[in-house]
Amino acid sequence: MARVSHDPGLLQAALFGYQMEKEKIEGKIRELQVQLRIKRVPVSAPAAKPAKSSGRREMSEAARARIAAAQKKRWAEFHKKKAAAQSGD
Repeated sequence: MARVSHDPGLLQAALFGYQMEKEKIEGKIRELQVQLRIKRVPVSAPAAKPAKSSGRREMSEAARARIAAAQKKRWAEFHKKKAAAQSGD
């Protein structure tokens, strides 16, 4: 496990470095927003859920598995009957 240092000078230097990086990143974000001509969205604002494009409901993995198994069973029966019809000719 990493050893944690509680040296105030070291912690202040780390904090200063992170603040500088944060300002640099925020500056680049502002530049991109100006280029895109959009308003700045506050970081603390929760992201809005995108509207669903269709009225479809979400299915669980188990439901999808049951549907897939049933479809495979139907196709197997279909191909079995088709093969029997062809061999009977």
